[in-house]
Amino acid sequence: MTLVDLPAPSLPAPADVAAFAGPGAAPGWQDEVRALAQQRNAIVLAHNYVLPEIQDVADHVGDSLALSRLAASTEASTIVFCGVHFMAETAKLLSPGRTVLVPTAAAGCSLADTIDAPALRGWKAEHPDAYVVAYVNTSAAVKAEADICCTSSNAVDIVAVAPRDRPLLFLPDAFLGAHVKRLTGREDMHIWLGECHVHAGISPTDVRKQVAAYPDAELLIHPECGCATSALWLTGTGDLPAERTHILSTGGMAALAPRLTGATALVATEVGMLHQLARANSRTTFLPMNPKASCRYMKMSTPQLLLRCLREGRDEVTVPDDVAVPARRAVQKMIAVGAPGGGE
Repeated sequence: MTLVDLPAPSLPAPADVAAFAGPGAAPGWQDEVRALAQQRNAIVLAHNYVLPEIQDVADHVGDSLALSRLAASTEASTIVFCGVHFMAETAKLLSPGRTVLVPTAAAGCSLADTIDAPALRGWKAEHPDAYVVAYVNTSAAVKAEADICCTSSNAVDIVAVAPRDRPLLFLPDAFLGAHVKRLTGREDMHIWLGECHVHAGISPTDVRKQVAAYPDAELLIHPECGCATSALWLTGTGDLPAERTHILSTGGMAALAPRLTGATALVATEVGMLHQLARANSRTTFLPMNPKASCRYMKMSTPQLLLRCLREGRDEVTVPDDVAVPARRAVQKMIAVGAPGGGE
């Protein structure tokens, strides 16, 4: 199965995003967000990739799974998830008794859109005995068809403990899958040819160009990136410094950032991550491997839409029980294997 088997995801044009956003937020909007959240007994969560001003007003910032697990342990009755739709679904899976809201339900994900439940059922039919590992960057309906979920930080561990007497289906990210297959040596691992359009756009050429400009920089590379495989190969040939090349989830990047002592770090992931890294370490300058690596979906969580969400209680995210029960089982099974650490 390949990307061409599914319709291409519909990415909103900038004008569409502006239409969603409505009029500009008035001065002091941050105070109104906090007041409305208190009135609604809500916790505001922001993914590492959303707008910096949203990250700054949120109660917690991080990767989607860590935020979902945190929300499940709070006293808040409402979770406001500033990110994309599948993230809010995961929060709902882990907090079924709480109300989960997103600033706009239109915020999708190009990676999650590369596979849906019917397509996965068709792939499973081609491999009827297969064990299915689904990245958390998928819809709840896809998670419901999987045996277990994984994050980019624990995918190697999850695949390593998967049954050896069954072939393995890994979905949907082809770059992460290739990384996992290389590290585990799992020859019977079939990989769905999906990709995040933003991460796929960070190329080996970007890496060579930036490393040439900043030869002493630390390299922080997300395994979803189109440059991840070549970066590892180049460390083996000595073209990249192995001791300064780090293949990391967003959570891993956040954990490493405070410990860096060099002047510069080059970051291969969505550019929103730079805000949190800079907050964690003012000694190091964090630069994007590709400054155009910006997800329009993530940037749809605007101040205006966050205010609308809190004022009107929209957009609510629900998951039908027949989907939620097996999807929750796949996520919880992953957590039972070991602490998920950094998520996507």
